[in-house]
Amino acid sequence: MHMHALAQPSADEQLAQQFYQNKEFDKALDYYEKLYNKKSPVTFYTPYLNCLIETKDFKKAEKIAKKQIKNFPDALNYNVDLGVVYQKEEQPDKAKEEWEKAIKLIKADDQVFTLANAFIAIHEYDYAINTYLKGRKISQTNYPFNFELADVYKIKGDKLAMINEYLDALEISDSYIQSVQNALQTSFGNDAESKQNELLKTELLRRISRSPDKTIFSELLIWMEIQLRDFDGAFVQAKALDKRKKEEGVRVMGLAQLFAQNENYDLASKAYQYVIAKGSDNYYYTTARMELLNVSFLKITSKGNYTAADLTDLEKNFNITISELGKSAGTAPLLKNLAHLQAFYLNKPNDAIALLEETIALPQLPSLAQAECKLELADILLMTGDVWEASLRYSQVEKSFKYDAIGQEAKFRVARISYYTGDFKWALAQLDVLKGATSKLIANDALELSLTITDALATDTNEAPLLIFARADLLTFQNKDDAAMLTLDSINKLYPNHALADDILYKKAQIELKHGKFTEAAAYYDTIVINYGEGILADDALFKLADLNENQFKNIDKAKEQYQQLLEKYPASLYVVEARKRFRRLRGDVVN
Repeated sequence: MHMHALAQPSADEQLAQQFYQNKEFDKALDYYEKLYNKKSPVTFYTPYLNCLIETKDFKKAEKIAKKQIKNFPDALNYNVDLGVVYQKEEQPDKAKEEWEKAIKLIKADDQVFTLANAFIAIHEYDYAINTYLKGRKISQTNYPFNFELADVYKIKGDKLAMINEYLDALEISDSYIQSVQNALQTSFGNDAESKQNELLKTELLRRISRSPDKTIFSELLIWMEIQLRDFDGAFVQAKALDKRKKEEGVRVMGLAQLFAQNENYDLASKAYQYVIAKGSDNYYYTTARMELLNVSFLKITSKGNYTAADLTDLEKNFNITISELGKSAGTAPLLKNLAHLQAFYLNKPNDAIALLEETIALPQLPSLAQAECKLELADILLMTGDVWEASLRYSQVEKSFKYDAIGQEAKFRVARISYYTGDFKWALAQLDVLKGATSKLIANDALELSLTITDALATDTNEAPLLIFARADLLTFQNKDDAAMLTLDSINKLYPNHALADDILYKKAQIELKHGKFTEAAAYYDTIVINYGEGILADDALFKLADLNENQFKNIDKAKEQYQQLLEKYPASLYVVEARKRFRRLRGDVVN
């Protein structure tokens, strides 16, 4: 490109522009008139026309708009300009006539866009709509203009018409699904439009019943229900679609996973059961059997409110499934979970150890799965009091997987053993390294444990209280919860008002939770929030309290208030992101 092509605007142009921007149209007019006549009717037409309109020289404005139309008969936006001149002259009938004429003149797709945009720019939305509708009739490429029309309806606030344009686009082709989802995405999230979502749902159901073979509408409805967290509704639709399309359960499997991630374990179980019921020759049968057990296992191990019967039932299901599917590299995750259940919930550590040793020796077991089993085995050894053996196994995994998350997890457990056995300096050195771990969970765990240690030794170099606390911690890990409670109480007796006071309450709450004693746990968390609001555990306790109110006591107002309190009082807390998400959801926003 040659330099002279980038000619600087002349002094006249700069002055014209300045006056124009300052709304001194009479001054700008003199310059633009000159520039229009001398230099270029194309470049300076628009500002010149606007100056004429602003200074109310309608005759001249009309003349140059007509000249522009004559010179560029295919560019229909000039007809819109002429209509605007008539409108400003207070001749609405002539404006209307000119605009309707422009729509009649449309011959090609690109004219549709130009004309519609010109109407949108002057807020004449109904003319823009008519332009697109005309375009739909004459389009040589059969372009339907659905998305363009939907945009105008949206600006007008005509939600139903907008929705119908999107759905009509899907009637034309399934391939528009992504664009439709992108367009609708904005109505979920923090600015949920419940009215629009109601209309959308009604319209989808209408079209599904009208043309059951257009499965794309069912797919959009499932997507929408997931956005709105109406998981039950999504499941119902997915089953119907699975039957209609003979999908062998692939869609239901995907949803089951989503339900489990959202801790909706009951619905996830139903979804897996639906796939299992298709029979053992179904492609997903084995996976569904394994995942169903996984979900039952998660439900028991994460929620804490289970009965002895739940545990024996689950063990029985594990054994039935394992005997049916066999012990192999493929079923190793099941074997590992069964061992965990036996050791930590059914008080059968020896069975668990034997099962894990058998699993670790399985042929073709991937090294990562083997390492996971080794960690589980080490945990169980630690639980039975074989601290030295446990430490050895953790170290093996740490060495073999130095740069992987599992290696970092093993390193954390080595550090935790040092802490349990009172070697606090060594534990801290290990934990400091782990605070930079790539896995957020490991980094958080490392941070929490290191804070517990440094907090306890900060004001008081006497290690004795922390030694007792660490012992209580190990007892909890070993499921010796009564002994752990007594040990925790002894710290308060021997060292009243110690820096560990809030840690003791927090640990007690964790023990109560393990046994499904939610009210007792809540009381401990409450005490921390009230008495130790400036301490390092206050935000943790507040979050746990809100969680209990939301999910156990179903006291939604209280939960909402506590999430909000956390956001306001502890803005640096690790729980802020999750608390904000939950607060918005409880407030009735729809959160993805």
